Amino acid sequence: MTWVLIVVLTFIWGTSFILIKKGLVVFSSDELGALRIVIACLSLLPFAIAHLRKVEPHRWKFLVASGLLGNLFPAFLFAYAETQLASGLAGVLNSLTALFTLLIGAIFFQQSITWMRMVGILVGIAGTAMLIFTGNGSADFSNAFYGLFIVLATVCYGGSANIIKYRLRGIKPIVMSSLALLTVGPVAAVYLSTTDAFQKLQYAPGAWEALLYIALLAVFSTAVGLILLNKLIHISTPLFASTINYLIPIVALMWGVLDGETIHLWHYVGMVVILAGVFIVNRAK
Repeated sequence: MTWVLIVVLTFIWGTSFILIKKGLVVFSSDELGALRIVIACLSLLPFAIAHLRKVEPHRWKFLVASGLLGNLFPAFLFAYAETQLASGLAGVLNSLTALFTLLIGAIFFQQSITWMRMVGILVGIAGTAMLIFTGNGSADFSNAFYGLFIVLATVCYGGSANIIKYRLRGIKPIVMSSLALLTVGPVAAVYLSTTDAFQKLQYAPGAWEALLYIALLAVFSTAVGLILLNKLIHISTPLFASTINYLIPIVALMWGVLDGETIHLWHYVGMVVILAGVFIVNRAK
């Protein structure tokens, strides 16, 4: 069962970056981010309504924090980054989530961190710098700028993971995911109403196809993916669940290459260095 979840999650999340790219063909990054959150929220709304009164009042602030850090902010950050960054590279940079989860856990949640794990974090950061500052063997500061938005998104993911682990323990995965999305869904909906997204559905060529890609992204990557990840952590261990971090970049790069993206040698080197850092962090005692 655990390996089935690993394979399904790897495919779902590895595919999310190419879906973002396809959605950006018609919609702007902020429209895509808002649509992603609204659709994901609506897909889990029945579960949220059913459990609305079953959560202790003191936990709502943590659900809000999880909704912001784990859903709303990354949805916009990834979409904005991919306006200029290849989807495959975005998938590789997403691996930094494992490193920031550990670092934030150590700083804010008293999680122990050894010197070897610190080495792993530094190795991962070095790989990130190599990945986003190099193109054809030379610096590409435009891509570096947009790559930093993904780094910020992984910091958000790391914060959300620790909130879920230390402040929302005991809440069922589907309840946690649906309520976290409920806290940010209305905000995204209000913002979406101020954009031209709905007008584009009437006149922009390919708009409905782009919306389909965003809907797939929202339902599977955002809604279903969150539930499956929480389930995986529940029936296995966070260390085993972290296996996904090694596999997602492979799927993301595969989709990118199939879509005609050019991946240079230094990008592969940077990817290997990042994954080496993640490996050190996960295996260090």
